Amino acid sequence: MANQKLDRLDKQILKLISADARIPFLEVARICEVSGAAIHQRIQKLTNMGVLKGSQFIIDPEKVGYETCAYIGLNLKNPEDFDRVVEELKDLPEVTECHYTTGNFDMFIKIYAKNNHHLLDIIHDKLQPLGLSSSQTLISFHSAFERQLPVMAMLDSEENS
Repeated sequence: MANQKLDRLDKQILKLISADARIPFLEVARICEVSGAAIHQRIQKLTNMGVLKGSQFIIDPEKVGYETCAYIGLNLKNPEDFDRVVEELKDLPEVTECHYTTGNFDMFIKIYAKNNHHLLDIIHDKLQPLGLSSSQTLISFHSAFERQLPVMAMLDSEENS
């Protein structure tokens, strides 16, 4: 999809809510010097454009007993099974991301498991039966950082170029 045309107010709103998703709309309105209704309308417009995809609370997997994070490259015996495999992966709650990729794998997934034994069970009992020709697992020891794409910095640099 092409870049969306955003004006100064849209960008200011995005900057504020990306820094603090729980900021009250009336506070955004005060900072932007517009009415609360204008902020509600702009948020709705940004949502309808697909720029905003909702909001969510982020649960720390480790705090709820999922201590192992792994990335697994998957190769399918039959590449025409992509759609079926993706639908079956959606049914596995431990799989949190799935990407079609170039390179050595047909797809790449992110998975959380309670421990290494649980990870082995998932790979053996849930992933292998999907029709894999091979897989490669990388265990993450610790995430150095995670973030959303820093869109606002990119938008600011577009204005200055």
